[in-house]
Amino acid sequence: MIRVLLADDHELLRTGIASVLSSDPDLAVVGQCADGPTAVRECARLRPDVVLMDVEMPGGDGISATAALLAADPTTRVVVLTMFDLDEYVVGALRAGASGFLIKTTPPRELVAAVKACAAGDATFGPSVMDRLVRTYVGSAHVPHPGLDELTARERDVLRALAGGRSNAEIASHLFLAETTVKTHVARILTKLGVRDRVQAVVVAHEGGLVGPT
Repeated sequence: MIRVLLADDHELLRTGIASVLSSDPDLAVVGQCADGPTAVRECARLRPDVVLMDVEMPGGDGISATAALLAADPTTRVVVLTMFDLDEYVVGALRAGASGFLIKTTPPRELVAAVKACAAGDATFGPSVMDRLVRTYVGSAHVPHPGLDELTARERDVLRALAGGRSNAEIASHLFLAETTVKTHVARILTKLGVRDRVQAVVVAHEGGLVGPT
């Protein structure tokens, strides 16, 4: 069972999201709150697997709350929610350590799939967000990263596929590998690059020139 905490100051929207998630037998909404500081406290108390975090809330924004709760528990996965697909929100979410970024108008089925993917360790971004994130955050300058030199040829293939926004299942199909093999490659890539998750690995890939913005 995937435990989810919701943080959004709009009660009606929060209730709707909770209803959508609770309709799936693999998901359990263990808590709800309306501001960033409360989200940090509730995360420490409830230990959710995934936090759906609004960007703009009274008493402290969601991006600052994301940074604070991940500093306390780096194993928590955070998906940032917003009404606006803005570059500064995408970049802020990445820098805070979020594992995903979704627009609030995301269809229910996609929202459920995104929460499950995030809990499984996949990066979760809405359409076009990954490319815009990398283009905005990385820019055109290449920054050498010694970990890239340690990757095998197959690990580089997997990292390029990650940078394209593919899930483990999609990478497995694309590279004709078993999904368990992909998971092993991803774990080794994260270790060699010294990064906490797939999103940070994608940034390193772009910074290091392994791939470029599409």
